[in-house]
Amino acid sequence: MTRQAQSALLFLLGASLLHAGTTDLYLRYVKEGLRPLLLLSAAVLITTALATLWYDRKQDRKHDGKHDGKHDGKHDGISGPTKTTTRPTPHKPPRTTWLLTLPILALILVAPPALGSYTATRAGTALQEPYAYDPLPPDNPLTLPLTDYAARAAYDKGRTLKNRHLRIEGFVATPPSGPPYLVRMTLNCCAADAQPVKIALTGEVPPVLRPDTWLRVEGTYTPETTKDPVNGALIPYLKVTRATPMKPPKDPYDALAR
Repeated sequence: MTRQAQSALLFLLGASLLHAGTTDLYLRYVKEGLRPLLLLSAAVLITTALATLWYDRKQDRKHDGKHDGKHDGKHDGISGPTKTTTRPTPHKPPRTTWLLTLPILALILVAPPALGSYTATRAGTALQEPYAYDPLPPDNPLTLPLTDYAARAAYDKGRTLKNRHLRIEGFVATPPSGPPYLVRMTLNCCAADAQPVKIALTGEVPPVLRPDTWLRVEGTYTPETTKDPVNGALIPYLKVTRATPMKPPKDPYDALAR
């Protein structure tokens, strides 16, 4: 592949990262806190591509200037053969190398779906016990991240959740057996390491649940728990009093509760 083609690919990759970083598309790949690094990477790639093109053009002009200064056959009245300098012709790259642009164009044009119920039912819950529990506001209903509710219900025995009207958002996952789950996919860095955190639903659960449907669930704490059939980890229950379908959030992933 020629240097010009390499520069073009670098520019396309940088432009795709810039497009993802200036829109919500990047949230399908990395967590929100990595946005500055993504934009910095885009700037470095674009700058490198433009600098390479500028350097190549400068070298071309320098070479052309030297070539124009040569005389054909005569120099200062002395005839004789002259040594001509020819610039080596670069080998034409195979056309298949341009297939490397396809993943880049796909990144720009196609937004991949967030991980959902298929992954959630095949991976064990990644709930971890947090180091501490922040005080909860007196809101009624109290809106809690799913991971926060799961940690407080599983490891704090619901001490801060009792007698509270709760509101939690997540998507539906229906395992082959057992109760339906409300799930959020959590990640440490990027979508490649995403893992599910699950809560089981009981009470006024809708009779028909479609996997990957996002629900805003209202309910109360219950001490009931179950074991994840995948890894045996603890899954707390939520007693549902109301469930409302909702649009998927801007950021479909959540941070692990610690």
